[in-house]
Amino acid sequence: MEDKIRILLVDDHDMVRMGLKTYLMLEPRFEVIGEAKDGQDVLGMLRNELSESPPDLILMDLMMPIMNGAETTKVVMKEYPQMKIVILTSFLEDNLVVDAIEAGAVSYVLKTVSADELIYALQGAFRGMPVMTGDVSQALTRGIRKRMVEADSSNLTEREKEVLLLIAEGKSNKDIGEELHISIKTVKTHVSNLLMKCELDDRTQLAIYAHRKGLV
Repeated sequence: MEDKIRILLVDDHDMVRMGLKTYLMLEPRFEVIGEAKDGQDVLGMLRNELSESPPDLILMDLMMPIMNGAETTKVVMKEYPQMKIVILTSFLEDNLVVDAIEAGAVSYVLKTVSADELIYALQGAFRGMPVMTGDVSQALTRGIRKRMVEADSSNLTEREKEVLLLIAEGKSNKDIGEELHISIKTVKTHVSNLLMKCELDDRTQLAIYAHRKGLV
């Protein structure tokens, strides 16, 4: 018989932990070896009572007081790089998904998943295999794309970004000047700077650039 997968449950709601523990303990493949209500509790347990026999996997809520799931994951992975962490949450915001995965979580699972899907995600995480539903994968992709766009356009000033967006909308220099309350000469200066920074030849290419980068 295979050894059981030892799990540490982390959620700031007692009833949620109780429900998860009750279900997981019915599964012969799992053993819940501890419970924590926030990230600080997790670190305390790993460094003390669980230091000699740490869990194989941490099933952790995302939005918690003191230390949230992403912050806790980052610290845990730094101190215990072999640890497997699954985030279980109700939140699907793009940036939250990216934060959790970048911090080192193997999988990001919504609390709306079925019991079988959760079991599948836990078993996959134990083997180091990411398991995500389609909506989570899409949120991760969107979040990564947004951060790439932000990084690519980080050398542009806020005014240059405003001008770029208006160019993408097909506005003329005169229209841009009137909307931003600046002179046409100033608009032309911004356009020149945009062409130089983006390494492009004309405003049509600037418009295409803005659309491709998701700025519009």
